[in-house]
Amino acid sequence: MSTDHQPAKEPEDLGRFFVQRASAGDLDGLVALYEQGAVLATGPGEVAAGSEAIRQQLTQFLAGTPKLSGESQPAVRCGDLALTSTKFGGGATAEVARRQSDGSWLWVIDQPRIVP
Repeated sequence: MSTDHQPAKEPEDLGRFFVQRASAGDLDGLVALYEQGAVLATGPGEVAAGSEAIRQQLTQFLAGTPKLSGESQPAVRCGDLALTSTKFGGGATAEVARRQSDGSWLWVIDQPRIVP
């Protein structure tokens, strides 16, 4: 993963960074938003677990050259955990983020389509 991507100082930054980086086709920047052991929902009852599996899923996602627009919603926090979400035209996401030892935030669970 690249180390020159701005870290998420607040959990709400993650959704904003995802929209920006996906629209720019920045695969490394997208993968950098997740903890190494994170999971990404890929379909009903299916997940991509770990950085490499998430990278593969995001590679497929970027192959469609997405141009996203979405609005990060206020996070719900409980200590070092936060529930994040982003509203898109006709849809929404839900994620669980965790505060890292350096104070930054990364996603550990990502459900990109809670509202189809």
